[in-house]
Amino acid sequence: MVTDRLTDGRRIAQFLASELTGHDDLAGLAVTDPDPDVEPTPDGAFAYAIEHRGEGNHERVATVSVQPNRVRLAFERAVDTVAEAAETEGLRVRPKAVRPPKTLVFVEDGAQVKWLLPALETVSRELSEPTG
Repeated sequence: MVTDRLTDGRRIAQFLASELTGHDDLAGLAVTDPDPDVEPTPDGAFAYAIEHRGEGNHERVATVSVQPNRVRLAFERAVDTVAEAAETEGLRVRPKAVRPPKTLVFVEDGAQVKWLLPALETVSRELSEPTG
């Protein structure tokens, strides 16, 4: 039985970044503006952004902030579908009442990074669909 859990916010953020860059279903998403020296703070320190890169179009999807024992993602795009997908996987989700609205998703251990993948796939798919 495995008793070790990855609960260090900085390490969780690093694991999430490696999943973003190495997961085929997330090819449209990229880590941008990384701060390799980020130190966790109780309010959350900016670690990096997640951007969707389509045909000649780059748009910020979320920001990743590091707290001592978790990561907080503030989704700026596809906020409703992200919230639904993350809640379905058992992640803690909270709407943020700002304009435009955001969805906060909390990842509290390394295993939950895998739980976040369906939400990331959802936003990538939604932003890749042609509008019209």
